[in-house]
Amino acid sequence: MRQIYPVQGPDLQVEPKAAPGPLPAAVQELARLYASDAGPSWLQANMVASVDGAASLDGRSGGLSGPGDRMVFTVLRSLADLVLVGAGTARTERYRPAQAAGLWQQLRPADAPEPAIAVVTAGLTIDPDAPLLTGAAPGARTIVVTTQDAPRDRKAAVARHARVIEAGHHQVDVTAAVTELRGLGYARILCEGGPTLLGQLAAARLIDELCLTTSPLLADGHAGRILTPSPTGTPAVPVTAFPARLSLAHLLADDNFLLSRYLTEN
Repeated sequence: MRQIYPVQGPDLQVEPKAAPGPLPAAVQELARLYASDAGPSWLQANMVASVDGAASLDGRSGGLSGPGDRMVFTVLRSLADLVLVGAGTARTERYRPAQAAGLWQQLRPADAPEPAIAVVTAGLTIDPDAPLLTGAAPGARTIVVTTQDAPRDRKAAVARHARVIEAGHHQVDVTAAVTELRGLGYARILCEGGPTLLGQLAAARLIDELCLTTSPLLADGHAGRILTPSPTGTPAVPVTAFPARLSLAHLLADDNFLLSRYLTEN
């Protein structure tokens, strides 16, 4: 892996997974690159797409990934206080609580728990006994963000293992949700999709940066993109929300993959 913009950088050795011991130089450099310009409260999105814009391959994003992308994934999670994800993505990608073995602990404050996972689901379409809820450590309890109108019995079932936050009525109000999460002390939030949640966050102007890996594949154009409009029947996206301008902070190359970091211009 090498930085190619804004300046040419040295080769960075791709590390296959987080490990104990001294922090590898490549991980230190990636942490520096991805933490620069970040404010005290920061919402970062991390996505992968094929060259022709597909956000998944055979229904999952993992088929688009590569070694360098996976290393950046571990670095971003290690820098985050909270991972925010839509229920559909959590289900499709078989999410589990973040594990210490998958993090660079040297990038986290001393004695900090693993980043909690927050799942966004308006209708509480999540298994209340799923490992994502039941397997979280006490200090990183999974959070489920839903609506005031969600079924009370499902809220009660989910609340047995997870913390339930209500934001909005018929659909999740992402602005209220992010405000609530930050009020709980989660300052640096990492959104890992899916496209509908990312679209809602972008429309609300809540994304501070987008980390995008471009996979050297043509996926035939049938898969969705990294950002989709809000579902039918939800409030219209403000006409001022799009197009949203981005500025390129850096660009890395790993084999034939491109890893870009964009800052939003609000």
